[in-house]
Amino acid sequence: MERLLLVDDDLSLLETLRMHFEEQREGDVALFEVHTAARAQEALRKAAELSPDLIVLDMMLPDGSGLDILPGLKQAAGEAPIVVVTAHFDMETTIRAMKLGAFDFLHKPFEDPAALDQVVGRALEMRRVSRRAAQLPTEVTPRLGDIVGASPRMQQLVKEIGKVAASRAAVLITGESGTGKELIARVIHHYSDEQRARPFVGINCSAIVDTLLESELFGHEKGSFTGAQAAKPGKFELAEDGTVFLDEIGDMSLGLQSKILRVLQEREFERVGGVRRIKVRARVIAATNRALQAEVSGGRFREDLYQRLKVLTLEIPPLRERREDIPSLVQHLLAKINEKVHKRVTTVPAAVVDHLKSLPWPGNVRELENVLTRAVVLAPGSVLVRDYLPSFDGKLSALGEPPASPESLPTLDEVERRHVLRVLDSTAGHKGRACQVLGISRPTLERKLRRYRQPKT
Repeated sequence: MERLLLVDDDLSLLETLRMHFEEQREGDVALFEVHTAARAQEALRKAAELSPDLIVLDMMLPDGSGLDILPGLKQAAGEAPIVVVTAHFDMETTIRAMKLGAFDFLHKPFEDPAALDQVVGRALEMRRVSRRAAQLPTEVTPRLGDIVGASPRMQQLVKEIGKVAASRAAVLITGESGTGKELIARVIHHYSDEQRARPFVGINCSAIVDTLLESELFGHEKGSFTGAQAAKPGKFELAEDGTVFLDEIGDMSLGLQSKILRVLQEREFERVGGVRRIKVRARVIAATNRALQAEVSGGRFREDLYQRLKVLTLEIPPLRERREDIPSLVQHLLAKINEKVHKRVTTVPAAVVDHLKSLPWPGNVRELENVLTRAVVLAPGSVLVRDYLPSFDGKLSALGEPPASPESLPTLDEVERRHVLRVLDSTAGHKGRACQVLGISRPTLERKLRRYRQPKT
């Protein structure tokens, strides 16, 4: 019989959960011995007294936060997995709870009791076969820095971020271009123990020629090659005991791959032209948009390095596989773009959101940001206009179908003229309403109309 401790200040829910677990039987034998607590201090006391096999912990308690008492519960209950439940979605809390040892996160109210049973069953099974429960929370807020999303794929990714952040081992981040691999690397760095005040040093391995990349990574000694007029430290030295981020490691040459493998294995290197061994204190996070297993099969990537990196792998889903995140992404990106281009495009019609959700987005979040930037710059007022968004085939549809050749592209004045006249037509010639849509004053509109009526010379 497994001993459960349920902690929640909602007495009605607490009683419902108690009855739910007490009614579960295998033949005539009850599966669970259930104990309850409604306050933080009571939970800590009972965890120490009862040594439960599993704890279900509410995040908000009248005398403290579930996050505050989670370490005490882990200490009191030993290897007992802790399932955190909350009515609020908060990505930062998820990561912190996972680092503290939470097994999983669940949302209240429980729409499907089977989901809770599944988590409890999985946690207990893992406890039986492992010395320590795997640390898995399931929560994500709409935003963590520039990472936005509450879809199941993003919730799972945030749980995994929390797990790897607690380790100093190398991490491999995979995903298509534009999915935000560097953002994920920075979040891992930020949430690693005491890392946030330490250097985060990144380098794009595909943007630098091979001969210079080695010097950038490991530094060089004076006179080691033509132009080396002084010694220079590389990224691994500059990172100190922080993080080195190797972006697009799949594009690195085989020769440099062997040196990165040595760094990971031996935790040391020499500068170019140097003989002194320098200890590596930095954590390594690598990223690629390539399928490294295929690269290994093709002889373009070292299998031993791949095996070393893939132990902790995070896969970022493409935008087309988390379309439910697009509305919150749009709002987040619009805020950034408005500040950057000094506009106030804040209204997004539902039809526009639906259209954005329908697009394939081969360039992922980066493409979405670029498309929104263009639409904001061209928007006549505070509304995000569909005319400046791409069509389903990815072609931009600004005021009609895209021209067939660059030579036929209209000038900016012509685009403006067409749009002003179109807005006037839509308002049946009412200049006041047209000014509201265009976001300009009446004198400005009159001045533009006079210019449009002037014959071209």
